[in-house]
Amino acid sequence: MKKLLQETDIKRIITRIAREIVERNKGTKDLALIGIKRRGDILAQRIGAEIAECEKVKVPIGALDITLYRDDLQLVSETPIIEGTDINFDVNNRIIVLVDDVLFTGRTIRAAIEEILDFGRPRKIQLAVLIDRGHRELPIQADYIGKKISTTENEIVDVYLRELDGQEMVFVHRRSKPRKIKVKKGRIKIAHSHKPKIEQLKITEKQ
Repeated sequence: MKKLLQETDIKRIITRIAREIVERNKGTKDLALIGIKRRGDILAQRIGAEIAECEKVKVPIGALDITLYRDDLQLVSETPIIEGTDINFDVNNRIIVLVDDVLFTGRTIRAAIEEILDFGRPRKIQLAVLIDRGHRELPIQADYIGKKISTTENEIVDVYLRELDGQEMVFVHRRSKPRKIKVKKGRIKIAHSHKPKIEQLKITEKQ
């Protein structure tokens, strides 16, 4: 496991992204933030608080549950958990900054954009992410990036935020390899990525 960010790093990133959003859009006029659940909405709230502190203006903040808009919904679960979308402002002609924790294939962002467009027609949709880890499958890029990293496809980037996880950090680790079971001549051999504690089990026939 490799730690990428700790709490002070995340705080600095939030401050920087908030300032970049205001600078790029020449202020806060018609600006709104929408975070993708479950951690993008927390980051959106923090960015909004930073903008309010610096600009003395509260921008509208919404939260998006993209579950029903996923293109792999049938593969995820037969009974998906829907947390609900909360957008209580008009998105028409708004500059929407979509916020997520990790940008990977781009499919989550595609689903989020599709859902936002069902609410109306924003003037612009921009994207802010805490981590950009590459490996895009769709032509989607972030406008505001906290940290860009190189990863392999079998690595996982985990974001822990204190509101949900009780701690604050971002780390990357390798995906555990599934165990393979081989049967040969009445013996079972369990293959591990590391040296197994039990290499063979004998199977005896019942007399």
